Amino acid sequence: MTIRALARVNLAAIERNVARLRRELAAGVALCAVVKADGYGHGALPAARAALAGGARWLAVAAAAEAEALRGAGIDVPILVMGALSPGELDVALAARADVVAWDEGFVEAVAARGGGAVHVKLDSGMGRLGTRDAGCATRVAEFAAATDGVRLAGALTHFATADDREDGFLDEQLARFEAWVTPLRAAHPQMLVHAANSAATLRDAATHFDLVRTGVAIYGLDPFGEDPAARELEPALELSSYVGAVKAVAPGESVGYGRRFVARAPTYVATLPIGYGDGVRRALTNNADVLVRGERRALVGTVSMDNITLDVGSPPAAATGDAAILIGAQGSERITAEEVARRLDTINYEITCGLLPRVPREYHRDGALEDDP
Repeated sequence: MTIRALARVNLAAIERNVARLRRELAAGVALCAVVKADGYGHGALPAARAALAGGARWLAVAAAAEAEALRGAGIDVPILVMGALSPGELDVALAARADVVAWDEGFVEAVAARGGGAVHVKLDSGMGRLGTRDAGCATRVAEFAAATDGVRLAGALTHFATADDREDGFLDEQLARFEAWVTPLRAAHPQMLVHAANSAATLRDAATHFDLVRTGVAIYGLDPFGEDPAARELEPALELSSYVGAVKAVAPGESVGYGRRFVARAPTYVATLPIGYGDGVRRALTNNADVLVRGERRALVGTVSMDNITLDVGSPPAAATGDAAILIGAQGSERITAEEVARRLDTINYEITCGLLPRVPREYHRDGALEDDP
């Protein structure tokens, strides 16, 4: 290690994950790669380029500035901005030639007033966030968009709330509501794209695919069901590593870290790694995580601090200063997934990768070959 912490992203894995997801799709169904939140922590631009190389035809983001950054980097495929937009953000999105999402006539008028653009009308079929719950209202907005000079009715969409819970039947309810609304609308406007599926729905039910699927978490090799990516034939693209900065003996009764939340019961050694919550290692992992050193799991002991974590490496110490340490990824025959870390925190895998902070540099490679300009 030449730096204190590093997130290594395998762009070839993202390409392969996209290609694997495309195998779920019928002919004519396109894949939209979701690269919002800096590509779920992986880097939006490198992830976008890798996804497109893997066969994605669209990109999706949440914010206008994200679309602007992709366009500024030379990305020239269709981009959908899925989030709510203030008037200023709408200006940015349209200047970036991005499609935007509408659910009231006033927003369509605002698009027209700015010279026009492409809109996708959203029905809230059960997520309860953006979009209108009123199917009649959604139809009126769509017809208004189709009839407004300069505005193009480009799509109709919804978003599923429970696709990642295969025991929950609410997906079927949402799908039925959406289909009842969109079927006559598509008959009237056959040129528009219909889309609903996120990563979980894409893998769970082909009936959700329509014309386009919007896959985010799965393209990064994260399991949308929070279990095991390998069971879904997905390859985690991100490895988070640090190194052993120091090793010291700890006698019985001596403590490690703030608050003395680890007190040794027997003679042992503790390894300190220069990574902490200032890098995105959550403080709630205090006494609640493993890290790989020399191919073995070592328990994280003591309080996670801003800049350091500590591991119990036993006695005699099974670690030395300079040893590589893997917080997410594989070493030897062992591996720690983002899903494992998420379970320890009672959260989801993509909060783990999104939570990696800018102090952790990203390094890009393709199966080990470094990319100078990803």
